[in-house]
Amino acid sequence: MKIVICFLLFCVFTVKSQTLEVKNDSLKNIKTEKTFLKQTTVSRILIGSGVILSGTALENSIQRDVRNMVGSDFTTTIDDHLWKVPLVQMYSADLLGVESKNHWFDQSKNAFISHTLNKYATNAFKGLIGKERPSGYNNASFPSGHTSKAFTSATILYEEFKDTNPWLAYSGYVFASTTGFLRIAKNAHYLSDVLAGAGLGILITKLVYHFDYLFDWNPFKKKEDGVESLTTFNIAPTYNNQTIGLTAILQF
Repeated sequence: MKIVICFLLFCVFTVKSQTLEVKNDSLKNIKTEKTFLKQTTVSRILIGSGVILSGTALENSIQRDVRNMVGSDFTTTIDDHLWKVPLVQMYSADLLGVESKNHWFDQSKNAFISHTLNKYATNAFKGLIGKERPSGYNNASFPSGHTSKAFTSATILYEEFKDTNPWLAYSGYVFASTTGFLRIAKNAHYLSDVLAGAGLGILITKLVYHFDYLFDWNPFKKKEDGVESLTTFNIAPTYNNQTIGLTAILQF
């Protein structure tokens, strides 16, 4: 019951947030809201599925099957680090000159805000719901924090490169999904925890990118005669006399 109540409250919050648009163009606002609702369909389905599945016999059966498949003594620490991979991909693509939606500073700003909001939201739900982990370690099972963090990073990568490099944009979800599976395999979470965590990470990041105009500040941007330009910072590898290094160029 706690999970259902928290889910309903979160739905009310997100729907309310979607209406915070400038009101001088109602037709544009309606179109924007419909577009955003469509973009968050997957995340809402994931969260809803987690709520429905939580505590059911089917979930317990899935947990047993996964544990039997990997072995009851299965353990790994890879899931503690996979959430970083999509961010490494993003900054590596920036260094290689792959076109992205935002400047690297704005990418970093959105990543910081998304992960901060996700951390507090995930911990809040864990405390409110108090679901016991399958291992019995504590009552912080729902939703999965590792999974929500991984899907936050994956969605940041997706938002930055979905229009210029779809293969790169979607690749982050491979690492995020692997994180979710490993959390189940380690007996740290049930499937419902992972589904809800994935949906939460995606939804929060979508909200941050939807409202990024509210914190549109970049010290590397400057205006000359009304035209906005960027201060660029590039790093390139160098090789000279059998010595490998990096060259940094800051252009104002």
